[in-house]
Amino acid sequence: MGLGSTAKKIQGLSDRAEAMYKQVQQLQQRIIGLEEEMDDTHETVKRLDHQLTEQRALLVAIAEEQGLDGEQILAEAAIDEAELEAESGDDDDADDAESAAAITEAEDETGEKPDEGTPTSAE
Repeated sequence: MGLGSTAKKIQGLSDRAEAMYKQVQQLQQRIIGLEEEMDDTHETVKRLDHQLTEQRALLVAIAEEQGLDGEQILAEAAIDEAELEAESGDDDDADDAESAAAITEAEDETGEKPDEGTPTSAE
């Protein structure tokens, strides 16, 4: 009788171990899937960031061709966006808005953009 009871216990443990092994395999598959999705997402973000950089350069060039200060326009838009985010109660973004405003104020005070060395146009 003792051997039958022991065999049942061992069988129960074996069944639980097999179920746990299947769960571990499922988790591994899910993790692998998530890693693949993360890699795909990372590549997409890199591609979109590159495209955005190209589009920004194109828009700045078009603005300058039209006699507008493209960098100034982009800086003002960034400040406006940061101020809106700050008003929504996000304290971290408020710090970013202050930094952007400080950079723009420094440009306004010197009358020069750091990359061009020429005075900005007054609007």
